[in-house]
Amino acid sequence: QLQLVESGGGLVQPGGSLRLSCAASEFTLDYYPIGWFRQAPGKEREGVSCISNSGDSIYYADSVKGRFTISKDNAKNTMYLQMNSLKPEDTAIYYCSTALQYCGPRSMIWGPDFGSWGQGTQVTVSS
Repeated sequence: QLQLVESGGGLVQPGGSLRLSCAASEFTLDYYPIGWFRQAPGKEREGVSCISNSGDSIYYADSVKGRFTISKDNAKNTMYLQMNSLKPEDTAIYYCSTALQYCGPRSMIWGPDFGSWGQGTQVTVSS
């Protein structure tokens, strides 16, 4: 069974930065596309960013474009999300997941049952 473990969340002031990590086991990151998702209280889960299995394609939601950077280290089998210029509206539980059908430069296609999910890590942006 694919396993994903997120870390790196926390409390940060507006304008601050955090780096999330997603450690994968039982599979390698060059086999599946993988992405970051978030869910704020009372809102639906949304796709934030994804990276293709080859690493050649990367997608960002408009709400995070220019502030967040997704990357992965295949040797460590770990994916990252560098989050800069954080805003209160970025507050959410962040999940990494392989629940993607497609990750391209203009879109990501995903569904909750398409793959495995981590347990999530809380990010709170507040002064």
